[in-house]
Amino acid sequence: MFETSLTLNDLMFMLKGAGVTLLITAFAVVGGTVMGLAFGVIRTQIKPWMAIPLTFLLDVFRSVPLLIQLILANAFQAIAGLGLSPFVTSCIVLSLYTSAYCTEIVRGAIEAVPMVTRRAARSLGMTWGQDMTQIVFPMALRVALPSWIGLTLGVMKDSALVMWLGIFELLKSSQTLITRLQEPMFILLVTGAIYFMLSFPIARLGGRLEKRWQEND
Repeated sequence: MFETSLTLNDLMFMLKGAGVTLLITAFAVVGGTVMGLAFGVIRTQIKPWMAIPLTFLLDVFRSVPLLIQLILANAFQAIAGLGLSPFVTSCIVLSLYTSAYCTEIVRGAIEAVPMVTRRAARSLGMTWGQDMTQIVFPMALRVALPSWIGLTLGVMKDSALVMWLGIFELLKSSQTLITRLQEPMFILLVTGAIYFMLSFPIARLGGRLEKRWQEND
């Protein structure tokens, strides 16, 4: 018969770590989406050669492993005497990391809007702002949503890397319990179940929105 030393208090400890995971993910996704939206629009409106510096910077965040970014950012801010906590540093790095991927999602979604549609909107007297907000963004959102949902879920899982900065998020809390209880398989199974419960509603919400848009077409 299976027995475990995991108590309700231990489970609450893990759920507290899950709350930190959600908080970091929320900051990263909101900040990364805002920056990604701005950068994506900029990349579609300027000439390719003018976007080279921005593209290079975003490529750095996409190419360098996230763990290295977190460790270097935490070290550099300490050397510079900025006094940022590991939590704030993690949120900033994850936001920039998210924005690098979100920029490409936004750029691709905007470019997927037929140019004929945009020209028709401008021929009706719409300004650039009206064209973007009333024509481009609503159509681009349908294209971008699946990729954005996938990015959000990926950031939630990648947030586990902040444990290397000493932040007690979900995975760090589970490792603490593994060290104390010596039940790695069961505790990791519970950890995976919690990650699933955090991710499943987001994935289902994205699927429901896609289905509703398809029904309205």
